[in-house]
Amino acid sequence: MTGGWGQGPAGASGEDATGGSRGGRNGRTGRPADGARGKVRGGVRGGTREGGRGRAPLLVVGDALLDRDLAGLAERLAPDAPVPVVADCGQRLRPGGAALAAYLAARDGHDVTLVTGLGDDPASRELRRLLEPWLTLIPLPLSGPLSEKTRVLAQDRPVVRLDRGDGRVVEATDAACEAVRRAPAVLVSDYGRGAADALRGALAEHPPLVWDPHPRGGPPVRGTRLVSPSEQETYGLTEARAGREGDLRQAAQGAAALVRRWQVAAVAVTLGARGALLSYGEHPLLVPAPTVHSGDPCGAGDRFAATAAGLLADGALVGEAVEGAVAAASGFVGAGGAGALPAAEAAEGLPPADGDFGGAGDQGYPYALAARVRAAHGTVVAAGGCFDLLHAGHVGLLQAARRLGDCLVVCVNSDASVRRRKGEGRPVNPLADRVRVLRALGCVDAVAVFDEDTPERLLTELRPHIWVKGGDYAGAELPEATLLEKWGGQAVLLPYLDGRSSTALLTRVTGGAR
Repeated sequence: MTGGWGQGPAGASGEDATGGSRGGRNGRTGRPADGARGKVRGGVRGGTREGGRGRAPLLVVGDALLDRDLAGLAERLAPDAPVPVVADCGQRLRPGGAALAAYLAARDGHDVTLVTGLGDDPASRELRRLLEPWLTLIPLPLSGPLSEKTRVLAQDRPVVRLDRGDGRVVEATDAACEAVRRAPAVLVSDYGRGAADALRGALAEHPPLVWDPHPRGGPPVRGTRLVSPSEQETYGLTEARAGREGDLRQAAQGAAALVRRWQVAAVAVTLGARGALLSYGEHPLLVPAPTVHSGDPCGAGDRFAATAAGLLADGALVGEAVEGAVAAASGFVGAGGAGALPAAEAAEGLPPADGDFGGAGDQGYPYALAARVRAAHGTVVAAGGCFDLLHAGHVGLLQAARRLGDCLVVCVNSDASVRRRKGEGRPVNPLADRVRVLRALGCVDAVAVFDEDTPERLLTELRPHIWVKGGDYAGAELPEATLLEKWGGQAVLLPYLDGRSSTALLTRVTGGAR
C-alpha cells in the first residue's frame, strides 16, 4: 500500500508516499498497538521465541526497504538558493516496506519469519542487523542493491526524500517456497520489487490472510482473505474516476469490483483519516477512524496490514481485524508515524507491563509519546536517574518536573549502568521493579531505559524541550545543558527534599554496612 492515510510525497518507504514504518495505538485505550514483549531472537527455527506471548506465528512475504531519517533544525535559508539549511541532523535507521510490517508484527508478539530480497550490499547488511534480533530471515536473491529511502526532516516535518538502489528479486528459493507451504498464516506486503511475483505459485496453493498490494506488483492470488489497497490504488486498479472528498460511492463500487475480479474474500479500501471501507462484494461497511488532529502518516499502511494480519492469525473475524487495524493505523499517525519508532535493534530495554499488551511498558512508547506531544505543539519534559530506592525526594522531583510541560518521560539507568556508577551491591532493586514502580506514579507518562553511563544518546532520540536534574549544583554545570541547546532545549535544576537520598536510606537500613 503506497498511501491511504494521507501520505505525502516526501516519505520514506513506498513509491509515491511517505511510506515506511507502521505503528499504532489502540483506539480504546490510547496505548500503542505495537508493543514489544521482550527480546525476540533471530535465526531460531521451529521453537517458541521469547516475546511470543501466545500470539500466532506469522510469515511475511514481500519487498524489504531500508528507511533512514535525517532530522534536524531549519532556521535559515541557504545563501545560494531559496532552500532551508537543515542543521544538527541526527540519523535514525529503521526497517521499511515488508521489513517494517514484519518488524511491527514481531513487536506485537508474533513469532515472525520474513521472506524478502536481500543482497551483500551495505543497505542489505544494515537491514539484517536491524531485523535479526526480532525475527527469522529467509533471503531471496536480488539483482542489485537494496532500495534505500532517506527522509530529510526539519522540525519533524519532511523536506525532501532521497531514493537509491533498485534491486529486484531474481527468483524464488526452495527454502522460501517451503516456508510458504508450511506457514499457518501469511501476510504479503508487496512493494513491486518481485518477491510476491516470484512466490506466486506457492502463494496460490496457500492463500494469504492479507495482501497489501502495490501498483507495480501483480494481483493477489485467488482466495486471499483480505486485500488492502488505498483509495487511490483502488481507483487506478478499476479505472474509475475519484469522487469528491467524502463521497464513498466510488470507493464502494471499486472495492466490490475488485472482490469479483480477484476472487478474494474481502477488500478493505483504506481512506486515510476517514478510516476504511470493507467490502465482501455487495454490502460495504465503513469503519471510521478515531479523530487524529495531527501527526506523521509515514508508514500507516504497513501498520494497518500488520495489525489486520496479526488479528486474523489470532482468530479474529475480518470485520474485527479491520476495526483493529484502522484504530492502530490512525493512532500511529497521531503518535508521530514511522519517525517515532525506537531503534529496531533495541530489542532489550523496558520490561513489559504485567497483564497488558503495549502501553507505557512498550519500548517505543516514550518516543511515540514525545513525537505526538511535539506535533501538538506541547512541551516534552524528561528527567533521569537510577531511582533504586524510590523515596519522597524522588516523588517530589518528578511531580515538579511534570508540572513544567505536557508529558514527563523518565530516563532510568539499566542495572549495569547503576552498578558502574554506584558499585557492587547496587542496584538493590532490579530494572523491572524500578520501572514498574516509576510507571505507577501518576506524574510519570513514560519510562525509557539507557545502558550507557550518561543519557546523552537517549536524550538525542527523545529531543525533550526540558531536561530536569535534581541536586545542588549550578545550572551552568549541568552536563546535559550543552546537548539540550542543540535543539533549543533547556536543562533545569530542581532541588531535592532535604535529607532524602537512596544512599542515605540504604545506610540507615543497613546500619552503615553495605
